[in-house]
Amino acid sequence: MKNTSTRETFLDQLGSVDQVFRLFEFVPNVSFFVKDRRGRFIALNGRGCQYCGVGSQEEAFGKTDHDFFPKSRADEYRADDMAVMKSGQAIVDRVESAPEYAGSPRLVMTSKIPLRNNQGKVIGVAGLSRQIEQIQSASGTADAFAKVIAYLHDNFSQRLSSAELAEMAGLSVGHFERRFRHAFGTSPRQYLVRIRIEHAASLLRESDQSISQIALACGFYDHAHFSRSFQRIMHQAPSQYRCS
Repeated sequence: MKNTSTRETFLDQLGSVDQVFRLFEFVPNVSFFVKDRRGRFIALNGRGCQYCGVGSQEEAFGKTDHDFFPKSRADEYRADDMAVMKSGQAIVDRVESAPEYAGSPRLVMTSKIPLRNNQGKVIGVAGLSRQIEQIQSASGTADAFAKVIAYLHDNFSQRLSSAELAEMAGLSVGHFERRFRHAFGTSPRQYLVRIRIEHAASLLRESDQSISQIALACGFYDHAHFSRSFQRIMHQAPSQYRCS
């Protein structure tokens, strides 16, 4: 009870929470953000400002992901935010599209938590995003997979096996898959599907190719699998996405 009282007394005296937010300026290559229920930015660190293309967080206040990022990515981020606020449950180490320039297929690992007011009502979300290529793992850095990651991005439309990727990394298949999942929070196959869907979304927006043609161009040899994967990641069917 005494410790709880000490904590409450300290927090009552703390003043502006911006003092705590400032700490995230010193975490390299990590984007920190806070948004309200409507998805408007309330706080951003320096890395987050770089992603949004603004010089300071004040320039982002009151704006949303749709003001800064391609629609497909902004829609993804908003859907995840809504899921966190609706469920009250955190998203931990979700692999998703990097908030970079339009057309970039790079990925980040993101964690989000719901933020509650004094009455316990969820009023927003806070999150961290880390670049995939710079994530640290207990058995070494993700740089050990740099060649594999680059190969996946350059050859996503090809049939790629875990055995082929494991050989590239100089590991057995089992060891490779375990280390990959530990470093990136997902399997090599799921990572590859995420890259393919990002490219498919770009083609749906920017080309007149049929959905079947796009599926084949992005490495999906089964139209049904493409549709299911797209729905799971983008939260809508390819046809709906193209018309949105």
